[in-house]
Amino acid sequence: MKELIIATRKSQLALWQSEWVKSFLEKEHNIKVVLEGFKTKGDILLDSPLAKIGGKGLFTKELEQSMLEKKAHLAVHSLKDVPSFFPEGLKLVAISKREESNDAMLSQKYPTLKDLPKNAKIGTTSLRRKMQLLLLRPDLNIISLRGNVNSRIDKLKNGEFDAIVLALAGVKRLNLDSLVNYVSVFSKDEMIPAASQGALGIEALDMPEIVSLLECLNDENSVIETTIERDFIRVLEGGCQVPIGINAQLLQDKIHIRAILGLPDASEFLKEDFLINKSDFKSAGEKLALKFISLGAKDLLKRAEAMI
Repeated sequence: MKELIIATRKSQLALWQSEWVKSFLEKEHNIKVVLEGFKTKGDILLDSPLAKIGGKGLFTKELEQSMLEKKAHLAVHSLKDVPSFFPEGLKLVAISKREESNDAMLSQKYPTLKDLPKNAKIGTTSLRRKMQLLLLRPDLNIISLRGNVNSRIDKLKNGEFDAIVLALAGVKRLNLDSLVNYVSVFSKDEMIPAASQGALGIEALDMPEIVSLLECLNDENSVIETTIERDFIRVLEGGCQVPIGINAQLLQDKIHIRAILGLPDASEFLKEDFLINKSDFKSAGEKLALKFISLGAKDLLKRAEAMI
């Protein structure tokens, strides 16, 4: 092949991610790579929380359709936005080296969460973050915040929020720390990240000549960690419609797994934190999900969805 076309969203972060993949592939294969921009429903419907309008798949469907119509060969996603199942003819062909998966609090006035005044206004669209923020500070006023990264920063600077919470990966990739006074990183004990947060998922046409060009993007450690996390979400049938966090962190021959799910108001939750052997990664996510189910996770998630 002489040219690859990447279908991409037009947001600043999506373009950064696609440009990074473009540069990597051009250096690796000496091939021309071009970007084709698309707007997804997730980019257009900004007035409602994702949990109310269909979830993370809203960021991928238009890009998938462009590939199925042969307008593009691949799409670069934040892997946390990628559903567990793919349309016929498409597949997840690579998972990139992972950026730090933690969440971070950005603020103009307050260095850390404990410095926020009582009833401070915190912006986030994530039910997972909302639940865990309320576990740390039950007094906080959590307000839905959508839009591109720049508009979120603008709302923070305009005083609409005392702080906002974003994925640290996006903060670092776009150098957002230079735009605000304070960036406080949550430890994974304080806030368990979303499944696959910090990793890029490369979805492409399921054609050997395309797949072979993209396999160089695969990172073994990221594959191991996100396999556990995505299996956990798949078995639980959970997504951004419910508060659920799962993070697997590879530590030499061990993997540290943290998981949480519960109600958006943090009144009830299940949480686990443990180590497994690296060699057991293929079954770990499913086994953990089944343990959560035995403890009542399905009922808890059903009630969480009803609360939204």
